[in-house]
Amino acid sequence: MGALMMPGFMRGNPIDPLQAINDGIDAAAKKQLANVALTAAKASGATYADVRIGRYLNQFIITRENRVQNIANTESYGVGIRVIANGSWGFACSDSVTKENIAKVAQRAVAVAKANAKIITAPVQLAPQQGYGEVSWKTPIEKNAFEVPVKDKVDLLLNVNSIAMQNGANFVNSAILAVNEQKYFASTDGSYIDQDVHRLYPFFNVTKIDKASGKFETRRSFSSPVGMGYEYLTPTPDSKVTGIVTRYKNRYDILEDVKNATADVQQKLQAKSVEPGKYDLVLDPSHLWLTIHESVAHPTELDRVLGYEANYAGTSFLTLDKWKSGNFQFGSKHVNIVADKLQPGSLGAVGYDDEGVKCGEWDLIKNGILVNYQAIRDQAHILGLKASQGCCYAQSWADVQFQRMPNVSLRPGADALSVDNIIKDVKKGIYIIGDGSFSIDQQRYNFQFGGQTFYEIQDGKITGMLKDVAYQANTREFWNSCVAVADKSDYRLGGAFNDGKGQPSQSNAVSHGSSTSRFNGINVINTARKI
Repeated sequence: MGALMMPGFMRGNPIDPLQAINDGIDAAAKKQLANVALTAAKASGATYADVRIGRYLNQFIITRENRVQNIANTESYGVGIRVIANGSWGFACSDSVTKENIAKVAQRAVAVAKANAKIITAPVQLAPQQGYGEVSWKTPIEKNAFEVPVKDKVDLLLNVNSIAMQNGANFVNSAILAVNEQKYFASTDGSYIDQDVHRLYPFFNVTKIDKASGKFETRRSFSSPVGMGYEYLTPTPDSKVTGIVTRYKNRYDILEDVKNATADVQQKLQAKSVEPGKYDLVLDPSHLWLTIHESVAHPTELDRVLGYEANYAGTSFLTLDKWKSGNFQFGSKHVNIVADKLQPGSLGAVGYDDEGVKCGEWDLIKNGILVNYQAIRDQAHILGLKASQGCCYAQSWADVQFQRMPNVSLRPGADALSVDNIIKDVKKGIYIIGDGSFSIDQQRYNFQFGGQTFYEIQDGKITGMLKDVAYQANTREFWNSCVAVADKSDYRLGGAFNDGKGQPSQSNAVSHGSSTSRFNGINVINTARKI
């Protein structure tokens, strides 16, 4: 929760919540402003230019027990202009969005590019991109979260907290985060793209203390941040995945989840501590998304592979020679990893990226073999691609766009396979639900992951809850130990609002999907025991 409250999320000027439902300027006016920027850039010597006019809205409602801790509504509005001149990139931005100032910003971007050109070793090679003319895209929401009264959200969260306290929690906090990115992109390629992107994240954390021992346990919500409207908080009959623990897909029942969470923390207090050793792990999508994020999505970012990105969380062990070999066995035959910015309800879903590239889908790992990376327009030639893969993003108008992670997901198994069928074949294992702490090295190779709730499996049956569980592996060993992936009926998305990268750092929202999967012979440690 602390990470989600970073200052970067609070960027913008405070506003009345009712201002957030104003439409802002229309597409025709934004096109006129964009054309001023493109004309000024070309007149100053740019061979390419793009302009992003952005209005970014944020709302955060944060509560604890029976009180509201914070309510924030912010708006950020401005323009960012990127150009190529003399073979080099240049960028400039401003929060003054007038024709006169936009022309000056474009000229400043060209001046920056020409200054940069004096020290570059090779000119920018930009993959060709057709212009789309005037197009638009909007997150297919049913209810705009910003149109829901703040009081209704506060009442919901305080009800969540009340249920937790009535069921024995000692502490509880909860929050609703809503984001709306209104982004207009135009370029000298001939695109004028208007997009309206919505995201929502409701969550809570409950804690219970054992008064006799002074020990405590916690459990976070099983919600996911989503690319949806407020309808995410309206559960439907098919929104549950039932089993040992109730999880959620497509829609989320926060009141049911907090009641279940308080029961879980009581069980965790009474659970036995895990015996270290080798176990077969059955990993729920609510847990596996984070392992995918850290051990697959980050190491397939091409800028990390090339060493362009190294200081913020390292580079990647998936060097180009492994891809060029055509037979690098990243994982078992069950491991098929796809990148996309299309999945409905995902955080990464948009129609076009921040370079005006129409978004699509491509394979990263196919039948266990490394087949591709994540690349944008000025990286495509390195892989011999004829076009960008459409994964360029900037967190605001004030930041220059660069390669950012799309949705990266494990495809469900092709054959009919339920979670129960996976568990019944496990002799000695642990079923892990929910994400927890993690650690991974600077090449994304050696790692350790925790979780929220852990259940012991003996001879194909769940025998009770465990605690103090974490598993260790290296990336290749782990993914080659995958022996089963449940079918598409179990497929669910997890994700993060706050995937950090770059210096100055930027934050990206991204989802990772999977079905429940089994990994054999993984080393499990006891996190409570001294080494």
